[in-house]
Amino acid sequence: MQENYNRLLTYAYNITGSYEDSQDLVQDVIEKYISLDKSEIKNETNFLIKSTINHAINFKNRHSKKMVYGEWLPEPLSFENAENKLIKEQTTRYTLLVLLEKLNARERAVYILKEAFDYSHQEIAETLDISIENSRKLLSRAGKQLQNVKYTPDNISISSGTDILQKYQLALSEGNVPDIEKLLIDEIRLSADGGKRVRVIKAVEVGKSATAQLLAYVQQQFLGKKPHTFHMFNHQPAICFWQDDRIYNCHILDIDSEGMIREIYSIVDPEKLKRLQ
Repeated sequence: MQENYNRLLTYAYNITGSYEDSQDLVQDVIEKYISLDKSEIKNETNFLIKSTINHAINFKNRHSKKMVYGEWLPEPLSFENAENKLIKEQTTRYTLLVLLEKLNARERAVYILKEAFDYSHQEIAETLDISIENSRKLLSRAGKQLQNVKYTPDNISISSGTDILQKYQLALSEGNVPDIEKLLIDEIRLSADGGKRVRVIKAVEVGKSATAQLLAYVQQQFLGKKPHTFHMFNHQPAICFWQDDRIYNCHILDIDSEGMIREIYSIVDPEKLKRLQ
């Protein structure tokens, strides 16, 4: 059951983007399964997977509108945390988790089943109670929405990621806008999520100059004297700024093959940061 639990939790997290909600969903599925008459169930694992995926789709449909300060971002996770029960190799990277928010819940599920779990369209159709043709159409639609971004992440090593994080933090700490700009692509996008309690300066900033200036301002006003640590969250390099014994702000970076930063995800929501402590 533990092996099943980890697998079910990974499915649910990839679809919802929330670890806490995924735990509740999987627990609900397991509790209902325990009380069922199992005489008609031929394969326990397949039944649980199908129930979890459809439960996650229904949940995502009900909670598609999220009222937060800034832009809603998924809950980041560390695979170094022993409490994290997700299957590392089948948990999507953070950037893709953000992009998946463009899809409706069913498109998202089809994409995850195909790309993360290598399901055939026949298996997807059986899991979601749809036709094979519909599965193909949903995957094609998802691919266009995601601009054909591949599931497999860019090969950014921990050492390479740390090197870029060090350059990033040094430029931030000095408030050096030109040096910050040198690390960013021209079309850099910065997204900030304050959750339901923390106001952010701006939800989204786009462009090298504007983003570098905003980062320098936030560093000067809020992060200047806070200690920092480097990490890998959801397969991507991240820097955390600490206040006392809790994480105050986390920046997750999306880095291209040339070592340039193309996306910055700034999470300030304490509810999404508590599992990273």
